[in-house]
Amino acid sequence: MEQRILGKDLAVSAVGLRCMGFSHAYGAPTNRIEAMRTILRAADLGYTFFDTAEVYGTPEDPHHNEELVGAALKGRHDVCIATKFGIRFDQTSPAVNKPLVPDSRPETIRASLEASLRRLGRDHVDLYYQHRPDPKVPVEETAGVMADLMKEGKITHWGLSEATEDVIRRAHAVCPVTAVQNRYSMMARWHEKLFPVLEELNIGFVAFSPLANGLLSGRYGKHSRFDAGTDYRSVMPQFSDSAMDQNQALLDLVLVHGGGEAGLARPDFPGLDAPQKALSRPHSRQPEARAPGGERRGGGRGADRRRGPGAGRRAGRHGDVPGVRRHKSDCVRNRRS
Repeated sequence: MEQRILGKDLAVSAVGLRCMGFSHAYGAPTNRIEAMRTILRAADLGYTFFDTAEVYGTPEDPHHNEELVGAALKGRHDVCIATKFGIRFDQTSPAVNKPLVPDSRPETIRASLEASLRRLGRDHVDLYYQHRPDPKVPVEETAGVMADLMKEGKITHWGLSEATEDVIRRAHAVCPVTAVQNRYSMMARWHEKLFPVLEELNIGFVAFSPLANGLLSGRYGKHSRFDAGTDYRSVMPQFSDSAMDQNQALLDLVLVHGGGEAGLARPDFPGLDAPQKALSRPHSRQPEARAPGGERRGGGRGADRRRGPGAGRRAGRHGDVPGVRRHKSDCVRNRRS
């Protein structure tokens, strides 16, 4: 497995595993044995980057994912575990995708970290993200807490999620940021404006939902249905019948140029496949995918495979999205079915 560097010195595998879907937002939780088998299989194949969060779970078991990841990777000190702090879900809402309530008060951060360490069975967190900015707490204050936690040896790196340039610059000035995790896919390119900033500051970019929540996986069609109580895709407009009709030609193009592998459905820009530039994170719960790597487990091979030139640009034009600008930032592609 190729390696990538996030920020100054965080070395991770070129493909990582986002573990959220085992517990949260994509239907009922995966069978525990199956989920642990997948995580362990990924680690055995050379994946060293695993992503979770304190809020990935169910109302009945709100911290299910961290506990799952901690149990699966117990004793594995050759991996990097990223987790997150700073939000909770508004459980009074009847919506499947419940509103987020930010909370990055220093005392909340410290309590969250101690709880995450217990669930993960670790004495430190390798990469600790602020899940969302908190408008009531200056990011400089949050960055100061991160600096203190680093001095105490409880975290080694920190990052931001869904952050703007202003927030990134202000945070980085207080305590260097290792990675920014924002939404990015062939159909969601608005964060490309951050690439020059991240290159300037030597911050890695972690893209979540690079398959547009599974739309670009080729596994879902007009008649696909998702559970209204547990699956966020049940309310996502890209999965409506009308949207699926409009997007079918785009999906066909993706599959043709990706050789049938949805992991190649990504924007095409210079340097993406070069060492130290691109980092992918697959995330699939589909039975066809099973564990990463192998024939139908295409995620593990995506970091090493090369496509024909311009495939992403052609798909981008077909999807009526702007062209991709050149950049050299580290990019983590978070492949989520």
